[in-house]
Amino acid sequence: MYTEQMPEEVLGRMNRKENVVILDVREPDEWESGHIPGAKHIPLGQIARALNELDPKQETIVVCRGGNRSGQACDFLSSMGYNVINMSGGMAKWSGDIAYGN
Repeated sequence: MYTEQMPEEVLGRMNRKENVVILDVREPDEWESGHIPGAKHIPLGQIARALNELDPKQETIVVCRGGNRSGQACDFLSSMGYNVINMSGGMAKWSGDIAYGN
């Protein structure tokens, strides 16, 4: 199982300089059109091949556009023993800084 946090909670944690790892599972064109600065980008379809890029012990906040794909990623990653949180509402509800490009 995994927990969920709203975008404003995630932003608050980042503003408090907590060690927050963000994983964005959107497609490359979505990523390039705006993402959370410092986030790691692994599209949902590539998660299984990229497990070695993630630390199972490190709490990782998973993000997509609205929360559905990140929920799927959290289901999969938590079943593999990863410590994940789904950011409910996704980038559609994100009010923090945004980085562009890849």
